[in-house]
Amino acid sequence: MYIGMKKSFQICLGFEQLAEPTETSFIIKSMKDIIDQCTNTIRVAAKHKTPLRIRGGGSKDFYGNNINENSSDILGVTSYTGIVDYDPTELVMTARTGTPLANLEAELRMHNQMLGFEPPHFGPGATLGGCVASGLSGPRRAFVGAIRDFVLGVRMLDGKGNDLHFGGQVMKNVAGYDISRLMTGSMGTLGLLLEISLKVLPLPPIELTLRMQMEEATAIEKMNQWAGKPLPISATCFYDNKLTLRLSGAESAVRAAYTKLGGEEISDGLGFWDSIREQTHTFFRSDKSLWRLSVKSSIPPLQLPGQQLIEWGGALRWFICGENMDIDANTVRSATSSVGGNATLFRNNKQSVSVFHPPGSEMIEIYRRIKEKFDPVGILNPSRMYREL
Repeated sequence: MYIGMKKSFQICLGFEQLAEPTETSFIIKSMKDIIDQCTNTIRVAAKHKTPLRIRGGGSKDFYGNNINENSSDILGVTSYTGIVDYDPTELVMTARTGTPLANLEAELRMHNQMLGFEPPHFGPGATLGGCVASGLSGPRRAFVGAIRDFVLGVRMLDGKGNDLHFGGQVMKNVAGYDISRLMTGSMGTLGLLLEISLKVLPLPPIELTLRMQMEEATAIEKMNQWAGKPLPISATCFYDNKLTLRLSGAESAVRAAYTKLGGEEISDGLGFWDSIREQTHTFFRSDKSLWRLSVKSSIPPLQLPGQQLIEWGGALRWFICGENMDIDANTVRSATSSVGGNATLFRNNKQSVSVFHPPGSEMIEIYRRIKEKFDPVGILNPSRMYREL
């Protein structure tokens, strides 16, 4: 089955100048034509050492370090769409990376299945390729796994235009390095993703959202206690002295957990978790810099001057500084590093600092060697992840 495909349609040439978009177009006769054009684009760019800005639907343009738009050309596969293979009984789907996430999720819902890691869209243009390249997961991540845990295989073009295949459509694959997972969250710095195979999950029979009033320290303690018990918790969120949690699973298990945990049942649970996943919740409506702090789930409340929203049982802490104050990036990162975590400047990067937590020199050297293997000339999304690359 294919989604959003036509017998013939037009796309712009493999890349377009941001400053002066090309108006040249040609008729695409097959999906192979798109791949051939992208391959040629990469090879020409490599020959002339022209940076390429890999881009999907543009819904996550805000994420990552800025790329010099005046000296980069766009390379995307938004016309390379459709489901290549989907067998609901095997819980595996393979799709082209230009396929809109909304289309994939709609198809899965028809078979009572879902993308277990609940990827955020951040806009109607979100594609499968951008989802995997950004490596972002939603509220269910701490309880079912991250997006990296669901990627089984990829097809991609490297920085030399080679058409490469890694992984497959089964969970156990021991043939060489797990390149499929390496591509997840690589921000387009290692290659242009073409097709992706994902493990999918059945939709839970029932879900229930509960809310209870408590202090932050108590909420962190409770979330960690519950994580060690056989409770059907699938998401947690603490904000404004309110702990909200979602129960998912068989009705008997969910009802039993509700009786045990207590709290007030929230009628619009679906809308609440969607607001957290898509960052439309009140907390995220700020023009201040938004920090994503990854720490051990059991770490006590972080003493930072501003507002925080806690997810993933305490392991993910969003931070926005107070309305009448600003805070230095080094202060945020020092406070996070002191408890063994790291800090990402997720949105509103008004500071001339690296978005991602700077790794040590040894890790940068490892990243550089990997980058050189896949993109020897360094043309794919240069500096998008780390300024040194």
